[in-house]
Amino acid sequence: MPGGRLTQQERQQIALGLADSLPYAEIARRLDRPTSTITREVMRNGGPTAYRADLAHRATEHRAHRRRPATAPGPASAPQPHGRNAGAVAAYEDTLTTVLMASGITKMPARVLTCLFTTDTGNLTASQLAQHLQVSPASISKAITFLESQSLVRRERDERRRDRYLVDDELFYQATIASARANDQLVKTARQGVTVLGPHTPAATRLENIARFLDFISESITRAAEQAREVLHTPPETTPNNTPQPDPDHA
Repeated sequence: MPGGRLTQQERQQIALGLADSLPYAEIARRLDRPTSTITREVMRNGGPTAYRADLAHRATEHRAHRRRPATAPGPASAPQPHGRNAGAVAAYEDTLTTVLMASGITKMPARVLTCLFTTDTGNLTASQLAQHLQVSPASISKAITFLESQSLVRRERDERRRDRYLVDDELFYQATIASARANDQLVKTARQGVTVLGPHTPAATRLENIARFLDFISESITRAAEQAREVLHTPPETTPNNTPQPDPDHA
């Protein structure tokens, strides 16, 4: 399997694969590259609909010129708690960030969220985030503003009157409920269209079906979130080798 950076020719092959609607795994197979390499390349350069081989190649060259010297300390070289392997942690953070980006979160908020998820305390200050991610405080501020708007993080003041940004178990419940309720306005507007377009017309029927579908989905998500909320506050059972075991009630 070839290593090192992607070549300009490989990026052109990626662009052709995306134009043919090939999945990342198939593009990776044709280039004899890991699927994660292709996913990261596409997501950090505009996504599948906006990826351009020449622009991606220039952007990579630009990042390479701006990169700090290899001797500069970074997250991967920092001491790790619990005997963790620093390289493995850094690789996992990269993978989790890529997955979050694929779910629709832009790059910097995804990096911040990954940083908070993989911190044992579940909370960091803006300066700690900026230091870990090697970005400006302004970048952290913009990312936090987005994540707060999505109910994915919350802030608290510590004893030194610094803002600390947290992810906790309850936030997942709140974010799920907020996502379910985000459809309410669309449901309401769709049903307004039924009145405007006239009942029993094809367009009105289409809008009413959309409203009913979204209404059902929202109610189902809300009900499931309420039923599963306890899971967020229950430690997983483990076997003697510390392998988490599924709850038999949910098997």
